[in-house]
Amino acid sequence: MTLEEVVGSNSTEKKMETVSQALEELLVAAQRQDCLTVGVYESAKLMNVDPDSVVLCVLATDEEDEDDIALQIHFTLLQAFCCDNDINILRLSGMRRLAQLLEDGTEDGNGNEPRDLHCILVTNPPVQPLQSPALQNISSFCEESRCRNQWVPCLELQDR
Repeated sequence: MTLEEVVGSNSTEKKMETVSQALEELLVAAQRQDCLTVGVYESAKLMNVDPDSVVLCVLATDEEDEDDIALQIHFTLLQAFCCDNDINILRLSGMRRLAQLLEDGTEDGNGNEPRDLHCILVTNPPVQPLQSPALQNISSFCEESRCRNQWVPCLELQDR
């Protein structure tokens, strides 16, 4: 391995870690501000009604979800819609950490089944838009990825 490869891979790992932390901060802040839409169907409905309010689409899976054909079809349709509407997209692994972040227990407050965390939209409130450094960091990462022809960048949330 050359020095450039070692230094390059180290800086890439740091960048990924920084973006992962920014995503965690953004999701927690957006949830506090009631700016999250959670669930594949809920997200599709919102994007159909008000795509301009969406600033980020997070598509989350773990290894066991990779064989779910219906979910992969939904993801493909959501990705196409996001690309058509200039919405940043991230693929994410680490569903357990995502559930911890969003304090998603086994069921919601009404005793219903757990929320579907496979698709999460971060929306901009109409009155006071989100202007967080975390969102700017993620947007820059998505833009840099597109410049390298990686249209849907992937991140991994580490369990803590």
